[in-house]
Parts: sequence; C-alpha cells; structure tokens
Amino acid sequence: MKVALLTVGDELLAGDTVNTNAAWLASRIDERGGSVVRVLTIPDDRALIARWVREWAGDFDAVVVTGGLGGTPDDVTLAAVADAFERELVVNPEIRALLVEKAEHYREEHPDLTERYEFDFDLDEAASLPEGGRPLVVEEAWGVGCVLENVYILPGIPDEMEAMFARVADEFDGDVVSETFHTPTPEGAMTAALREVRERFGVAVGSYPSTGSEPNRLKVTGTDPEAVADATTWLGDRVGRADLPDDEA
Repeated sequence: MKVALLTVGDELLAGDTVNTNAAWLASRIDERGGSVVRVLTIPDDRALIARWVREWAGDFDAVVVTGGLGGTPDDVTLAAVADAFERELVVNPEIRALLVEKAEHYREEHPDLTERYEFDFDLDEAASLPEGGRPLVVEEAWGVGCVLENVYILPGIPDEMEAMFARVADEFDGDVVSETFHTPTPEGAMTAALREVRERFGVAVGSYPSTGSEPNRLKVTGTDPEAVADATTWLGDRVGRADLPDDEA
C-alpha cells in the first residue's frame, strides 16, 4: 500500500509549529505494513491543496491530509478536497446534531467562558463535508474529519489527529515487513555489502548513520518475510552486529 502525506499549514512553513504529524503517521503506517512514498507540506491555500489532492489521489493507494480543519478563515482543507473531486460541501444532519450536543455540554461545563465571550460557531459550516464523504468524529476534536474515496482528512492538532487516525488505522494494512539491527561498521565500509544484499535477495536496505555514540543502524525491508529474514542474516554476517536492547532482528 503506497501512501502520500500532505501536511497543511502556514505555521508549519514558518517554523512556528514543528511538523510532528508526518513523522508520527509515517511510523504508524510503516508498522502496519504500508509504505509512505511522498511527504509534502503546503500552506493554507485552497487551490494548492486541491491540486495536490487531485494529483495524488490518482497516483497512490491513499492520501492522508492533516491540518486546516476548524472554524477559522484559514481552515480550507475540506473545501479544497471537495474541489479536487468536484463535489459540493453539504451539511450532514447527524454530525450537526452531535455538534449541537457537544456545544451544549461545553456551555454547561464552562459557563464562565460562554458568558464572557461571544461564540459565533457556525454549526452548519462545521457539519459540512464533501458530498459522499464518510465523516470521522472523535471526542478529542471539534473539527470533523472525513474520508472521501482514498483521501483521509485529519486534524492538524497532534492529539486530535492521532485519535482520529485510530478510527481508520486498519485501512492502512499492507504486506511490507522489515527487520532492523545495529552494526559497528562505518557506513563507508558497507557499500559493497549493501549493494549485493539488494541484488541477491530483492530487498531494500536503509542505512542510518549514528549521530552520537550509538552504532549505525540498518533496516532491511521487503514484502517476503523469508527473504527479509535471510537478507538480514546474510548482511549481519558480513558487516557485524552491535546488539542493542531495541534491535528487532
């Protein structure tokens, strides 16, 4: 399963917010056997979001879009995805009813805030989704996510995004497996072995140099568990292993 991640937000591009969502999603999708093959961060630009969603929806098995859900003027992601598929935004009555209930509960729990400030939360707008979309609602978020064909629209706030992804995580299962081990061999001395293991076993190998005292890390990946295991053993015999508690191989 090939997946593309599109993270949306002016604040990400300005460096005001660290883009942890892409790393978190890539890790979870990888764990489930999927492969993240594209990651792109773009501003809160409706036309630009629509362009990339339209292109990537046809190129990949799934596209995950995070950010731009909510009630402020820069939250344009749902409208952009609707544009990409030439759909209208329509009010979902069930979602609207849930948001009404949620708003009433909030007023009861926070009377001081609701009396002090004037909230102009547009329930119709908040409950509007691209026509034909499957809503995603979690207790942690006010914003409503959506699945439209193979595009998954999630919030940008990490806690909300993670809770919403849990609702659809099973849809990202794939057949990619991997094994990881550490080696004391310098990266520059492994070139021949890394080239040969790819050719011999038909696997991919990622080499991740140490950034400190920890040994270099190698990750062997493929779709045949037996080939991955054999390749890992073969490679370990040639470059050596530095066993650490978190080694998976």
